[in-house]
Amino acid sequence: MMTDVFTDTIKGIKRERPPVWFMRQAGRVIPEYLKLREKYSFHQLMRTPELAAEVTLQPVRLLGVDAAILFSDILVIPEAMGMKLAFTDKGPRFDTALKDVKDPLSFLDANPEKLNHIYDAIDAIMATRPASTPLIGFCGAPLTTLFYMVQGISSNHQFPDAVEMMYRDKETTNKLFEAVTDLSIEYALKQVKHGISAFQLFDTHAGLVPYPLYHEMVMPHVRRILRAVQETGTPVIFFPKGLGAGMRLLKDEKIDFVGVDWQMSIEDAKAMLGPQTGVQGNLDPRILTSDLKTIQRELEKFLPFGSKEHKWIFNLGHGVLPNIPFGHLKFVVDWIKSTDWNRN
Repeated sequence: MMTDVFTDTIKGIKRERPPVWFMRQAGRVIPEYLKLREKYSFHQLMRTPELAAEVTLQPVRLLGVDAAILFSDILVIPEAMGMKLAFTDKGPRFDTALKDVKDPLSFLDANPEKLNHIYDAIDAIMATRPASTPLIGFCGAPLTTLFYMVQGISSNHQFPDAVEMMYRDKETTNKLFEAVTDLSIEYALKQVKHGISAFQLFDTHAGLVPYPLYHEMVMPHVRRILRAVQETGTPVIFFPKGLGAGMRLLKDEKIDFVGVDWQMSIEDAKAMLGPQTGVQGNLDPRILTSDLKTIQRELEKFLPFGSKEHKWIFNLGHGVLPNIPFGHLKFVVDWIKSTDWNRN
């Protein structure tokens, strides 16, 4: 029986073309999703299993991508640790930030049952998805998750108090990383139990600290999460946005695939990671606001890499932007699928 192109590729099996999916593909620019948002809040969509399943599968049906990714948010972990969260027009905001708490460790009170609606959503997805469509599960990596918890809000994607704490009080920071990691592992393993085909760990703000510090303080916790998932036989993707030259430190981590942001070339990333590690990425999402001729010209730059490298999943270097025309995303999917990648 022939398996799907995403599952084969992430397991290292050579196929006729790279698989394609997009970070933040569920929502943002899909007309059917925008209609749902007229009736439901983001929180309502995320917390209602049937609605979350519908949004998760819309990109498969309407864009033709090769994999679905669970419609959820990385900040469900802090919520399950007792932090009250609101999704506002200006982004997520916690009622109380850890920077304003005298003893942040005692302030947190983990309740894993608060994540049950997500497992219900996965069950609903598995019941309604096309049989050949793999589902990617995910959670936020410890640094990005904790930075939101400490700062309380993302201020232009900067987290000055969180960075300062990481330098000033390494002991407390490490204990907080451990608490986030413990619940993240339980969360990831339950996603596996409910049927995901692969798991992605998002560290959107990995580039906010120097990579030696990242390697020292964050990677031990990242490693714990990824290893726990891999031990189940489920392949993993790690996306450390902005890590830059620190990518070379991932070479011996035995990560299945590493997501590459748009700030570095896919060729340089692959050279840093070595032949055993696959890469995912990394078209600059801003290109997709341009005209189709420009988009195709940028896509064609991937041909030399894609014709020789079978451990590659096509994606953007970050998430889909709200101002990208839906038809431009569809154009990319169709181009990837119809192109002769000359893998002979």
